[in-house]
Amino acid sequence: MKLFQDKISSAASRVRIALALKGLDVEREAIGILGPDALNRKPEYLQLNPQGLVPALLTDEGVLLTQSLAIIEYLDERYPEPPLLPGKLEDRAFARTVALAIAADIHPLLPPRVTAHLGMIGVKAEDIAEWSRHWIRVGLTAVEELLARRQTGQYVAGDAPSMADICLFPQAINAERAGLPLDQWPRIAAVVARLREIPAFADNGPAPRS
Repeated sequence: MKLFQDKISSAASRVRIALALKGLDVEREAIGILGPDALNRKPEYLQLNPQGLVPALLTDEGVLLTQSLAIIEYLDERYPEPPLLPGKLEDRAFARTVALAIAADIHPLLPPRVTAHLGMIGVKAEDIAEWSRHWIRVGLTAVEELLARRQTGQYVAGDAPSMADICLFPQAINAERAGLPLDQWPRIAAVVARLREIPAFADNGPAPRS
């Protein structure tokens, strides 16, 4: 398998964490997503992945998979141990709920292509930074409330890390980098502290933007 990624990407971080939890070593190709010469906008990458996004995973069979959650579910179905979703049906749904609350509701408002466009239409850098903090704050406050209502174990959806934790960890790192201390969300902070002790998470978080 071959992973197309950028080290700063939260979405690519999710897939790296999933691969590490599964003990899978894959070829990696860096696809830069910052600046006017970003490789993800080049014709050769767009021919491979029309969305021009990372991550993308080329399977051993030569099939290209895109979208981090779809890739994670593929990996979990193909390599079932350790599982990335809990065993109980309701817990599985809750893990997906939190994963999607982050991947579909928070993340799409924050990536470089969004902030770059805001700059292009005249939004000031300080206002773009506040835009990002606002949506992180709103999103993680909702996740904190979801955990208050439903969390039953050490992690988001039980006593083993799941897809939900895989999505939460990179977003929490980016929240801290945006100047938002995690202690305002004590349940999230406790989960993230435990995840930092797991090498698959600690070694595969998103890198800071240079």
